[in-house]
Amino acid sequence: MPISRADLQAIWLTLQLAASTTILLLLLLATPIAWWLARTASRWRGPVSAFVALPLVLPPTVLGFYLLVALGPNGWGGQLTQALGIGLLPFTFGGLLLGSILYSLPFAVQPLQTAFEAVGRRPLEAAATLRATPFDAFVHVVLPLSRGGIVQAAVLTFAHTVGEFGVVLMIGGNIPERTRVVSTQIYGHVEALDYTQAHWLSAGMVLFSFAVLLALALLNRRSARVLG
Repeated sequence: MPISRADLQAIWLTLQLAASTTILLLLLLATPIAWWLARTASRWRGPVSAFVALPLVLPPTVLGFYLLVALGPNGWGGQLTQALGIGLLPFTFGGLLLGSILYSLPFAVQPLQTAFEAVGRRPLEAAATLRATPFDAFVHVVLPLSRGGIVQAAVLTFAHTVGEFGVVLMIGGNIPERTRVVSTQIYGHVEALDYTQAHWLSAGMVLFSFAVLLALALLNRRSARVLG
């Protein structure tokens, strides 16, 4: 049975969401947080680390609900976005993107933090003796040495975003061509008792998930050989 136009739209929107989440999260949020956690001795390290890991144990519907409240017309976030002329984010792609970034935060931060900690201080001290600025040392020393962790963080973030359901359903509302992604499309097929289309999409998700896990296993094996 050929895949429907609605399914193709859901797949395309899912890929857009996953790619945007991965790029923005790694560049703007996860990398500075992971670097700070890897280097700091502040007493706030524990609370910040716990906050970052919160989505791992928090039901996604809870996070989605509070995002919906905060970004609604009476929430502080909604009032801010309206004052900035952005409008309300719930039930828009922007709302989906924000929810995905927050929910995928630990999947990006934790591999990066581990990679940054593995670099150690010696390469940075060597760069400092060559009069490299902290920024130059980070770009030309830390990032190349942390390549494996960066790839792992990107793959995990992308894959986790593809598989999101609770958060995107709460903050997105499952609107066709606007916020309906693969996971909610499958849910819609099941609700309509259209099990054939649900099987097509679900099988694709299973294959995708297996490929991601296999890629991570191969990446970890390669990293272990390099370190060994």
